[in-house]
Amino acid sequence: MNFNYLKLKKKNSSYVIAEIGVNHGCSIKKAKEMISLAKKGGADAAKFQTYKANTLAKINSKAYWNLSKEKTKSQHQLFSKFDKFDKEEYEILAKYCKRINIDFLSTPFDLDAVDFLNPLVPLFKISSSDITNYPLLKKISKTKKPILLSTGASSINEIREAVKIIKSGTKKIVIMHCILSYPTTDINANLNMILDLKKTFPNYVIGYSDHTTPDKNMLSTTTAYLLGAKVIEKHFTFNKKLKGNDHYHSMDVKDLKVLKSNIYKLYKILGIQKKKIINCEFKSRKFARRCIVAKKHLKKNQKIKEQDLITLRPNTNGVPASSWDKVIGKKLRNDIPPNKELRWKDIYI
Repeated sequence: MNFNYLKLKKKNSSYVIAEIGVNHGCSIKKAKEMISLAKKGGADAAKFQTYKANTLAKINSKAYWNLSKEKTKSQHQLFSKFDKFDKEEYEILAKYCKRINIDFLSTPFDLDAVDFLNPLVPLFKISSSDITNYPLLKKISKTKKPILLSTGASSINEIREAVKIIKSGTKKIVIMHCILSYPTTDINANLNMILDLKKTFPNYVIGYSDHTTPDKNMLSTTTAYLLGAKVIEKHFTFNKKLKGNDHYHSMDVKDLKVLKSNIYKLYKILGIQKKKIINCEFKSRKFARRCIVAKKHLKKNQKIKEQDLITLRPNTNGVPASSWDKVIGKKLRNDIPPNKELRWKDIYI
């Protein structure tokens, strides 16, 4: 299992989820191919969505997504297209994930799904749309497994109430910043909300579930990691040019590789948090720091003036430049030739 909550609480760690959702189009073969692509791209988990249209939406349920991208005007109608997988299919996919060493995840949208997914997943993901679905939250919390809680379109108080319910079963909670808009425009991404979630919920891991259209540098998800999101979830497709459903705001394997590369590089360059001198700086510290040097010949017992001195690199054993004010006005114990560094033994202190 790749998911480790305690490890995620440490600095600079990450867990990347390729959210396949239903982009497989109800094909086991395609789903397996996408799992393989997710593994190839470096994802820690391949995630699906488990629902039945009849237990998810009313028959007359208005769409809330961008109809120019996904033309289906009814939630029930759209979900009906992609609710063909049952327990057996998810067992096949979970087994395949285990074989190639990538975590299998799936978001349950009803109580029955929780039951048959429980033996298959290392953790549960709760959709933003279900943050106030308390029966589902209670059911999932009773599994005592770690929970990723998406917070799109939610107030802080709604998040607090959901966390209160969940922590009755588990305290391993990841609070996911999310904007519930498909696709999310850059101006609406509001990644700074990650900082507010970190401040408001300091005892929990913070993550990010992204719905922006990916750019070639994967800037949105990379920035989320930089701001402190340890779990990064992004919709995943085998072809970004496909119309409808979630393909239009999904990353592909090339994007996933860029994201993983960015995170790996950031992991290295972010480094330690506490400011201190590190090993590679000691040589530079020695040879790039300045000492106080005589600009001209200085005589014994002469009172030192600013115009007599200059600061030059390196400072091997001389009076450091930081002691400039301590030297000015003092008398010399002996002659100092030009370009010679001053030493404490040369000065009456």
